[in-house]
Amino acid sequence: MMFSLNGEWLLDCIDQPEIQNIAVQLPGDVHSALLEAGKIVDPYWADNEKQVQWVGQCEWRLRRSFELSEEIFNAASLDLSIEYLDTIAEIKINGQAAADSSNMFLALNVNILPFVVIGENSIEILLKRADLAARAQAEKLPFPIPWAVGNNQIPHMNTLRKAQCHAGWDWGICLSAAGVYGDITLQAVENAALLAVQTEQVWCAESCTVNVSIDYKAVRNSPCSAVIEFNGQTEEVPLDVLSNKVELSFSVTEAKRWWPAGYGEPHLYPLKVTLDGQVICKKIGLRELQLITEEDETGSSMYFKVNGFAVSAKGANWIPLDAMPGRNSEQRYRQMLSDAAAANMNMLRVWGGGIYEHDIFYELCDELGLLVWQDLMFACALYPSTADFIDQVSAEVDYQVKRLRDHACIALWCGDNEVIGAIGWYPESRANREKYVVNYDRLNRALEQSVTQADPGRRFWASSPCNGELDFGDAWHDDNRGDMHYWDVWHSGKSIDAYTEVNPRFCSEFGFQSWPSLPTVKKFAPQSDWNVTSPSFENHQKNARGNSIITEMFTRYYRFPNGFENMLYLSQVQQSTAIKTASEYWRSCKPLNRGILYWQLNDCWPVSSWSSIEYDGRWKQLHYQAKRFFAPLLAVFVKSETHLTLRVVNDAKTAAELDGELIWQSWNGDVLSREPLSGYAEADGNIELWSCPLEKISGSESEGFFYVQLTNQKVCFDNTYFAAKPKQCDFSDPEISYEVIETSSGLEVLIRAEKPAFFVHLEYQGAGRFADSSFTLLPDAPRSIAFIGEAGLEQLKEGLRVYDLYHSYA
Repeated sequence: MMFSLNGEWLLDCIDQPEIQNIAVQLPGDVHSALLEAGKIVDPYWADNEKQVQWVGQCEWRLRRSFELSEEIFNAASLDLSIEYLDTIAEIKINGQAAADSSNMFLALNVNILPFVVIGENSIEILLKRADLAARAQAEKLPFPIPWAVGNNQIPHMNTLRKAQCHAGWDWGICLSAAGVYGDITLQAVENAALLAVQTEQVWCAESCTVNVSIDYKAVRNSPCSAVIEFNGQTEEVPLDVLSNKVELSFSVTEAKRWWPAGYGEPHLYPLKVTLDGQVICKKIGLRELQLITEEDETGSSMYFKVNGFAVSAKGANWIPLDAMPGRNSEQRYRQMLSDAAAANMNMLRVWGGGIYEHDIFYELCDELGLLVWQDLMFACALYPSTADFIDQVSAEVDYQVKRLRDHACIALWCGDNEVIGAIGWYPESRANREKYVVNYDRLNRALEQSVTQADPGRRFWASSPCNGELDFGDAWHDDNRGDMHYWDVWHSGKSIDAYTEVNPRFCSEFGFQSWPSLPTVKKFAPQSDWNVTSPSFENHQKNARGNSIITEMFTRYYRFPNGFENMLYLSQVQQSTAIKTASEYWRSCKPLNRGILYWQLNDCWPVSSWSSIEYDGRWKQLHYQAKRFFAPLLAVFVKSETHLTLRVVNDAKTAAELDGELIWQSWNGDVLSREPLSGYAEADGNIELWSCPLEKISGSESEGFFYVQLTNQKVCFDNTYFAAKPKQCDFSDPEISYEVIETSSGLEVLIRAEKPAFFVHLEYQGAGRFADSSFTLLPDAPRSIAFIGEAGLEQLKEGLRVYDLYHSYA
């Protein structure tokens, strides 16, 4: 018998007696409950962040009662399970201390049968201060361990097993969240406890043997059986009370394989195990996956092979959905991950400063064909290697890897985010590098051992970025091997063209910021603060130099925008151009490069950041551009020292017949030249379709632009190339006109231009998005753009604004 303790609890502040009996929904967090009760101001509005810091400087009590019937006491145990208990907590049952917890990444499981009675019972969860616990842990260390100064606003968070970004990051608010973010359940165990179900696949040609392993704990010497259902087959297996594991196998002939998005269907087989009234259900994707790191003439490859086919990983980095975890929901996870898939992504990297995500995240990634690069939860700081800390994180990793390993989406376990590099960031570790390298190695080897024991079928990658096994080189600048974090454009001030000067084997981080769109700004700033240097706006820019970098880069490439709204718009043009430049060039280098994960997909609150999707789900121009530059078929212009070349990259498993044309057009719409194109791109191919000596266009770079449009059967794709910087181009007024119409399939925007228009961007004030945006619009080539959302005809008409590059300054 199992029942849930999710739902309404009561919240009390231990330090402020006037704040008592606040209703709180669990799973949920303290801040969300206080906001709902009107006890705090909205932390996301203006500069309210500083007004709510007191919440993290208090202790809190969560409490409720529950009823137990007499039959419960026939059970051998009554197991309380709490998932995502954040973080330093004490659990009391009927006033008696039943358990302690100090790791939000390790589920709490405790038998509370000795503490309960028939009838009404009480449960309390005391949430203690994370800042004080972190300081106390730091004081116990044998030598100083530098924490993430510059990201965290609360010292020594690296000593706690808590989401590191809860203390702030260079895109994140500091709230020091607390609460319970997963399920709270009671499970009565009669004869045997069902602990875990694990699977292993053994392939022979197109047949797959699925070995199912069931971990259990017999609590009584009574006969008991496990029932396993898989692929239409049902098996009942008696359990040996003297053992703790049972195994059996299922054969699947002509198995339907699971494929990443863009390579095939992500087929899933349901698995159900029932034991003594307890049930574990999983969906198993049958697939073979390898990480290939082989020495070659350049250095060493790094790519994933799925079902024997080399995959080009395309996607972004994932951070926690919300700084107030109580706002997470299945609907928000589904929307965000569906939007990733809609932009032709096939991989996400779960970043190591957040959380091991909830089950729904991985279930949806399985369903959508999104591979997951899974960091362990360590980021941008150094960490202890004491015996106690290693024991704690070893248990954490064992639990999390075993929880997640059966998901087809999991591609890699990575030890941390940028912790190797962090050894060189802090005065203490720079002064005694050998000591801190040994400290890092002790912890990292323990993590590797835990991962390998829990999931021997997948690779462990020490750190991101990393040049390879036992290689602590500079993977921020060495593009010959391993995965790279390339930040020289944003952090080091190089121009956007610098992306074409490196050829990473796998780039797992690179990014460029933009400001949020006006509808999002309206949700955090009063109109009086609609200025990028206002207090409200600056509080929503957590990168110290962020606004300066965006603005300075304007001056390199664009004519300066006129007014606040065009500042926002142009920042998103600039961001999308930066990431497009890198992504297209690196894709044109295939097979040298087979991994592009930009920073970052999402925001955890409304903020200026590197994201391509804003906090409320609004697509930035970058996400619309990503849908094109991550498409299986890509036409990309590549400039060398002597030539401008047009390449076509085909990531599909099938070849592509190509037809189309290339035009050179003036800013007022005159076609200066037109050239038919045709070609054949092999499966997983990369071909040169056209080339022109630079000397042929020398001197006329600012007079016009190249536009290519290609077709493969029903798939049409295009691209635009400016031979000069936009600020050097004498654009004409495109004279854009549009109307909103209602069709049998929904609302559409019909849009046309009299002269060429660039980065034409449709923005609706309410919820929803468009089928396309941030595109080139040619004269005599009107477009019909579908609206995807719930707005009515009049709402869309009133709330729609159309931007373009010319009118950002003219």
